[in-house]
Amino acid sequence: MNTSTLVQKLWNYCNVLRDDGMSYGDYVEQLTYLLFLKMADERSRPPYHQPSPIPAAYAWPALLAMDGDALFDHYRHTLEALGRQPGALALIFGKAQNKFQDPAKLRRVIVDLIDAENWSAMSADVKGDAYEGLLERNAQDTKSGAGQYFTPRALIQAMVDCIAPRPGELICDPACGTGGFLFTAHQYLTQHNSNLTRDEKRHLKEGAFRGWELVQATARVCAMNLMLHGIGSEKSVPVKVADALAADPGERFDIVLANPPFGKKSSTMIVGEDGKTSTEKDIVERDDFWATTSNKQLNFVQHIKTLLKAHGRAAVVVPDNVLFEGGAGETIRRKLLHECDVHTLLRLPTGLFYAQGVKANVIFFDKKPASETPWTRKLWIYDLRTNKHFTLKTNPLQRADLDEFVTLYNPANRHQRQATWSAENPGGRWRVYAYDELVARDKASLDIFWLKDASLADSDNLPPPEVIAQEIVDDLEAALEQFRLIAGDLNGGTERPTT
Repeated sequence: MNTSTLVQKLWNYCNVLRDDGMSYGDYVEQLTYLLFLKMADERSRPPYHQPSPIPAAYAWPALLAMDGDALFDHYRHTLEALGRQPGALALIFGKAQNKFQDPAKLRRVIVDLIDAENWSAMSADVKGDAYEGLLERNAQDTKSGAGQYFTPRALIQAMVDCIAPRPGELICDPACGTGGFLFTAHQYLTQHNSNLTRDEKRHLKEGAFRGWELVQATARVCAMNLMLHGIGSEKSVPVKVADALAADPGERFDIVLANPPFGKKSSTMIVGEDGKTSTEKDIVERDDFWATTSNKQLNFVQHIKTLLKAHGRAAVVVPDNVLFEGGAGETIRRKLLHECDVHTLLRLPTGLFYAQGVKANVIFFDKKPASETPWTRKLWIYDLRTNKHFTLKTNPLQRADLDEFVTLYNPANRHQRQATWSAENPGGRWRVYAYDELVARDKASLDIFWLKDASLADSDNLPPPEVIAQEIVDDLEAALEQFRLIAGDLNGGTERPTT
């Protein structure tokens, strides 16, 4: 069965269940529980013969043998019992609830959908992409809020292509959502390295990746997504349910890939040396941070700097305010430019994210050893925003839209780059700025643009009305978000939460 057929089959069942009030997100969660049980059972049989982590009383055959109210009761007890188990079982089944309303429909999903397929024998590309297809459709349901955990896959692929992971490296995402960066890095490594040794393959499956996710429900979906893509197993999944910003985990990584959540941090749980916990409003204070701020994205930039090994590489999605905000923002930018090699900035167009009003960028930097002189020599900027118009449905971003950027980035040797902008070619989207130019700017702002908006000069170049309308909405949403942050600071951190 190919991916599109499998996605359609999975989605057809969702349409049936929605009549009973089950949301897209609930459906994906219920599939996650059932898929885990089925795959654990498959792995215990030939040719794998692996010990199952599921106690026999709650294993797949027990579910398969039941029907009606007995099945309903057993399924509920199974979720509760496995949620009390340690390790990967706690991650997948923690706080799990039965969201089915009709035992007959639960039975149909178990027998006709899950049991009808041999998921372990299916290639990681097919089953992983099928699950991804569900997650993308779930992200499109704006009412669920799932879109905030879903980064456009075309963007992730381009970022991974630029970072170019190598076998044996440790790769981290401290805000991993549904796991897109981690499994895309895994796919890159398997596709670009056909002669991996047995140890390298084991490292890729069991040791190469780490993820942190704050929301339990998202973490469980991430864990299943990684397993379906060949990362981890039913016994161990490299995802932790925790606030990544709360403390330095101590681990260091060769690569960090991330799209941290946008918005302001409302509170942080701090665990003291005596084991006692306390909640601190708004402010993250850590000895390894350059500045104290309630801006979540600025804190993630500092956190990612800490997570990197010396000469480690990072690619991070950040909103525009990280590039121009004063106070702590200026302090962090100047420190970052000095202590890291901040070599590339990709200005992203609007219309890419399911959260409205997001104007974002990707910043690429390498961590460096201590030095009296700044490590950043040149910042190369690619403007994919000016005169570019994307929408989530009618004109979504494709990987091909980023081909020129990745080529100009030159992953093979980024020290050999050629600008496309010049006085003779003012429409070039690829331009370089020297360190002295950057730090001389007001507040060391990296919010730099030079292209002219064609629609302002020529009405014939106006985008379609629906695109103009959406860009107005995005601009208003972005402005409102900034006002909420300002109001929150003035009110002592009691602003409305970001949706």
